[in-house]
Amino acid sequence: MKITIKQIQQFLAVAELGSFSRASKRLGTAQPALSQAIRDLEAELSVRLFDRTTRRVELTDAGREFQNSATKVIEELEHAVEGVHMLAERRRGRLRIAAPPLLASVVLPQAIAEFQKSYPGISVQLADVGTEQIVDSVRSGQADCGLGTFSPAEDGIERLSLVRDSLMLFCDHRSPFFGAETVRWAALADQPLITLTRDSGIRLLVEVGFEMAQMPFKPAFEVTQVTTAIALVEAGLGIAVLPTYALAAARFRKVAGKPLAEPTISREVSLIHATGRSVSPAVSAFASVVRRYAQQLTPRDAS
Repeated sequence: MKITIKQIQQFLAVAELGSFSRASKRLGTAQPALSQAIRDLEAELSVRLFDRTTRRVELTDAGREFQNSATKVIEELEHAVEGVHMLAERRRGRLRIAAPPLLASVVLPQAIAEFQKSYPGISVQLADVGTEQIVDSVRSGQADCGLGTFSPAEDGIERLSLVRDSLMLFCDHRSPFFGAETVRWAALADQPLITLTRDSGIRLLVEVGFEMAQMPFKPAFEVTQVTTAIALVEAGLGIAVLPTYALAAARFRKVAGKPLAEPTISREVSLIHATGRSVSPAVSAFASVVRRYAQQLTPRDAS
């Protein structure tokens, strides 16, 4: 089928005005060209659309049938174009975010609230899941973007760095480290250590720190959630090495965070999207908002 949108618009103009001359003036085209376009349309449809008289052009039965359908086609097209424009202008759409539980609770609530205030027509969905699920969701298209720390070996994703985050020591007021400005990794020897389980990227970095300080790694407690680790620290059951942004989860607990040195271990907190897929206007707009909130959670003297 070789029928064009322009031909349909020309047909509808002639049908509405009942005149080739008036339709050509409205459309800004020459009358012979308009007449030829309608003849080509009739040839393509194999029916006459108009009965032409010396005084007026009238629709045939087939023409009236085609007018009803063609009007709907143009209306749907205009609606689709308007929808795309609204997406481009961030006035309508959907944003699906995947993030680990801690970042989902301490970074995203305020970022989403500000984003929705600026773009009320965009609905936001949040999934608080593990890092592996975040990457899989982004790759498969179930999530438009993901927030977290990701291995450089992960393929199929593009990264936008939001903030650089360092590991910190978390201790309670009874700890010998409570009054220290900075703590060396070597000082952690023989301290009861509360750490995350092996499926956490944080756990791997803690093991690296102990290895670089040439100390044995013997956790006293292994837990899944950062908030659980902080609660155990507050209870005096040991120390924990956690990311700087965990300070936000510890703000209402009797726990202090101390920068770790020799070595300083840091990592990037990033916003990711799938490789090969264009970044939606909603993701682009959200990235600038969430970056600001992520940076607020990482003190400059701790990064």
